Amino acid sequence: LSTLNLAGWPRPDGSPSSGRKQYMTLATWNVRTLMDNQRSDRPERRTAFVARELRRLDIDIAALQETRLADEGQLTEVGGGYTFYWKGKDATDHRLYGVGFAVKNELVKDMDNLPVGISERLMTLQINIGKNRKATLVSAYAPTLMADQEDKEQFYSALDDAVLQIPAADKVVVLGDFNARVGTDSETWKEVIGKDGVGKVNANGLMLLT
Repeated sequence: LSTLNLAGWPRPDGSPSSGRKQYMTLATWNVRTLMDNQRSDRPERRTAFVARELRRLDIDIAALQETRLADEGQLTEVGGGYTFYWKGKDATDHRLYGVGFAVKNELVKDMDNLPVGISERLMTLQINIGKNRKATLVSAYAPTLMADQEDKEQFYSALDDAVLQIPAADKVVVLGDFNARVGTDSETWKEVIGKDGVGKVNANGLMLLT
């Protein structure tokens, strides 16, 4: 779980800043599954557990991967403070992937539209970030390094299409699990990666960079 502080982005709920610069905190989290096991002695839903952790970290919006939930839907954890949106395969299909978002309940009322589920690997969410200003977030779950090359190419083609359809005036934030390592060569990839990379770039990393 990692966070990204976007300095200068006002909170859509209009909460007072008390003299401090407002910001939104975004996160991406591969949750492994949001499906509940009826045989488990877990005292709460998995969404309630995830919501409690997001609230502890004061995350405004989290992009979620590997949700494994069926079809497309939403669920509100009233006590947990978040509304979950997801996109997956049909209930009759074998589900390994799935993407979604968890949004603070106080921000949901300021959303003009519901998130758009493109596939079990891609979902977009447009949010208001100020007067006449919007941002579009993308929740992405890329194929693993061992996946078929065709599946990888289809994913990145779909991601390209999704980004191209975002209004030009929107800020764009792509979040997700890309199953990739981009390495440390910030000189070759100037203004693409920073100087805090780890390890060597792999094949998936090259696809992501390009």
